[in-house]
Amino acid sequence: MAKVVVMGVAGSGKSLLAGRLGARLACVAVEGDHYHMPASEAKMRAGIPLDDADRDPWLARIGEMLAAQAGDIVVACSALKRRYREQLRRHVPDLRFVYVEIDVHTAAERVEARSGHLFPKSLVTSQFATLESPVGEEGVLTVSATLPTETQVDTVCRWLAQTYSELADTRSET
Repeated sequence: MAKVVVMGVAGSGKSLLAGRLGARLACVAVEGDHYHMPASEAKMRAGIPLDDADRDPWLARIGEMLAAQAGDIVVACSALKRRYREQLRRHVPDLRFVYVEIDVHTAAERVEARSGHLFPKSLVTSQFATLESPVGEEGVLTVSATLPTETQVDTVCRWLAQTYSELADTRSET
């Protein structure tokens, strides 16, 4: 059973990748932003960066939703700090993360080009300041935001097939 969080800063393309990945895997794909508290949404719309106190209930809601999902699921969620990822892993120990890596300039351009999104361009630099790269963490795959989305999906699907095959092998040995 695949439970995956597609993570990264605003503008990285995590929502697009999560949606396409969900379609390819024929599973539920969830936009994590829908789990923000109303006060957090208001802060972001006002250009005020969220802090840990704002993110904790959001991450708890996402973690609970992930744990409750019986089948495969892909969630788009920034998960910027290691402790945020650990909070999600407490709900789903075998949780996998796909980190969509992007530079600040490209992320800012992409966010500025969006219309009707709650996240303004002015907050992009605060996300990079908060970001603790997951590169090197177990259970994390890094993909470049500049790759075509279908290439990203192909890469993630190959990785998941290998990862979950290895997990099944490990479980059958015990």
